[in-house]
Amino acid sequence: MAEYLRIYEENPNPREIEKVITVLKRGGIIIYPTDTVYGLGCDITNIKALERIAKIKQVKLEKANFSFICYDLSNLSDYVKQIDTSTFKILKRALPGPYTFILPGAKTLPNPFKKKKTVGIRVPDNNIVLDLVNQLGNPIVSTSIRDDDEVLEYTTDPELILEKWNDLVDLVIDGGYGDNEPSTVIDLSEEEPVIIREGKGSLEIF
Repeated sequence: MAEYLRIYEENPNPREIEKVITVLKRGGIIIYPTDTVYGLGCDITNIKALERIAKIKQVKLEKANFSFICYDLSNLSDYVKQIDTSTFKILKRALPGPYTFILPGAKTLPNPFKKKKTVGIRVPDNNIVLDLVNQLGNPIVSTSIRDDDEVLEYTTDPELILEKWNDLVDLVIDGGYGDNEPSTVIDLSEEEPVIIREGKGSLEIF
């Protein structure tokens, strides 16, 4: 049975954030709000939690295309190869925001991701998840929670999310209704930016 926690995005309660951090540090899996759809995530340093998420998503961990949710761009070099000035300017302009950027992976990636040539980086414009990542001290590995419904691709109601995921995760954060449009995905791993998926993030800033 998952714990259900209401946290207000405008001013996240530090005690509630601390509760979630405790769950993450002991290898728990959480569902949490972003600036787009709700995400499924765990601490990037916890191999057992990563394996649990891969199993839920029915993918091999080494081949999974999970995103790394970061607090800001300051620790980017831990996960991403050195990037040029123009790429960094794009990131600075777009983040925090509803974008996932595909960037060349660094040699210092955590073990399960060592063989990955690229990684997806997210800095969502949402105080709850940014507080979590900041307090945790390292990224949350994340994937969107998709729906089997053909009409609604993403569940937006936290109570319905709890109902569906209750036995699979350790904690569901209710941060209000989520969006049903995912992030815009842009590949910056080559010379020219490539739009992989057009989502909530506007392409006009590029």
